[in-house]
Amino acid sequence: MDLGIRGRVAVVAGSSQGLGRAIAVALAGEGVDLVINSRSPDKLLKVKAEIEETTGVRVEAVPCDLTPADGATDLISAAEKAFGKVDILVTNTGGPPAGMFEDHSAEVWDEAIAQNFSSVVNLVRAALPGMKERRWGRIVNVTSISVKQPVKGLILSNAIRAGVTGFAKTISNEVGEFNVTVNNVLPGYTRTERLIHLAEAIAERDDTTVDSAYAGWAEEIPMSRLGEPHELGAMATFLCSEQASYVTGQSIAVDGGWTKGLI
Repeated sequence: MDLGIRGRVAVVAGSSQGLGRAIAVALAGEGVDLVINSRSPDKLLKVKAEIEETTGVRVEAVPCDLTPADGATDLISAAEKAFGKVDILVTNTGGPPAGMFEDHSAEVWDEAIAQNFSSVVNLVRAALPGMKERRWGRIVNVTSISVKQPVKGLILSNAIRAGVTGFAKTISNEVGEFNVTVNNVLPGYTRTERLIHLAEAIAERDDTTVDSAYAGWAEEIPMSRLGEPHELGAMATFLCSEQASYVTGQSIAVDGGWTKGLI
C-alpha cells in the first residue's frame, strides 16, 4: 500500500532510540523527510546517519530538551527553517519514574507533568497553525496502554497519559475541519530501554529478577510475547498517512491483546 506521504515533513520527538526511533525509521521508509530530536546529540547524529544512508531521505537532527516551554518552540522553528513546513508531528517522551503514590514528591509530579503533558501541548501549539493554514496535518502522540487500563506501580504515567488523551481528543474535534487528524498510539510491553528500567524497578520491589518480570508480562499477553518497536512504528506511520485521513480522535493500543476492555 502506498501511504501517500512521500515528500511530507515529520518532526519526531524522542527519536534517538526506542519507539521514537522506530517511528522515524518507518516514516523514512515511506519517503518522509525527518526532523529527529532528543537530549542526546551523539545518539541523535548516529540515527541521522543510519536513516539517511538506508533511505535517502533528508534528516535534520535537533538536540534539545522539550521539558521547558521554549524547547518545543525551538524544535518546530528549526524544522520550519530546514524544510519550510511541518506536516506530521509525533510527540514522544520518556516515561516518568515508576512507583506508588507516596513514592513521589510534589517536585517529581511537577517534572513528570512538564515532561509528559506540557511538552505535548507546547509542541502541538507550535506546529498546529501551519497545519491548519495548509489544511493538512497529522499529529500522533505516543502514550501508553495505561490510559485504557492503569498499570500497577505507574501512577505518574497512569494519571498524566490520561490527560494527554483528553487533550488529544478535544483538539481532534477542533481541527478536523482543517484536514488535521490527531490520534494516540498506546504501546504495550515492548522491548525498549524503558521496559528494562521498569523490569529493574519491579525486580527490586518484588525481590525477584528482571527475567522474571519479562516472563510475568508475557504471561499476561494473549500473544505470549513482548512487542517489538517496529510494530508500534508501523501503526504510528499508518496514522500519519493519507490512507488514514478519516481516522481521528482515536487511542489505538499496540499491545498484543493485553488490554482487557472492549474498546
